[in-house]
Amino acid sequence: MSRQRLNYHEILEIRHLTDTAFIIRFEKNDLEFSAGQHVCVGPPNGIHTREYSIYSAVDAPFIEILVKEVENGLVTPVLKKLKAGDNVVVEEPVGYFGLNEKKKDETKYLFIASGTGLSPFHSMVKSNPDLDYKIIHGVRSAAEGYERSEYEKEKYVLCSSRDKSGDYAGRLTNYLQEIELDKETEVYLCGNCNMIHDAYDILENKGIANEQIHAEVYF
Repeated sequence: MSRQRLNYHEILEIRHLTDTAFIIRFEKNDLEFSAGQHVCVGPPNGIHTREYSIYSAVDAPFIEILVKEVENGLVTPVLKKLKAGDNVVVEEPVGYFGLNEKKKDETKYLFIASGTGLSPFHSMVKSNPDLDYKIIHGVRSAAEGYERSEYEKEKYVLCSSRDKSGDYAGRLTNYLQEIELDKETEVYLCGNCNMIHDAYDILENKGIANEQIHAEVYF
């Protein structure tokens, strides 16, 4: 079976961010995507793939995904052992979690992420340099503030729940309760289902209309 038919993409680089989190950069080949979409990626010669939101900008000459190793997982421990020059299997980008292309230049955005749920927002920000946005990123320890220097300092808030090294010591939902929100803001949520459920309630209580809240659940 040919390399093309198997959807093999050569790994160009792997950046290890923490003991468990890493970024895989691989060949783009002919894939096109919208910021916010995801791809299924798996190791070569394996039978399992997992969904990963695309981390890189739409016009980058490569594709990147942000991965966190799951202990005893079927995919992530194998991906972690790969290196530049190896291949990964990549399926076509899919998904409807994205910005309104017609209104994005006149819209204020609030991106709320837990853990690696940051990925689609990194793609959105890097794909749209003039975007009016703020990111609230919830993690356990500040070391999980993945590549935080990539964002303008005043537009990124790191909420660390288990240490005091973030911009805010506590859960992102506590921070969200404490701040004022412009009711015209479009809010995007990406992360674990408990965070999304709690944040959704807070946003509604603050007067954000249901149609202005968009969510993508990470499992």
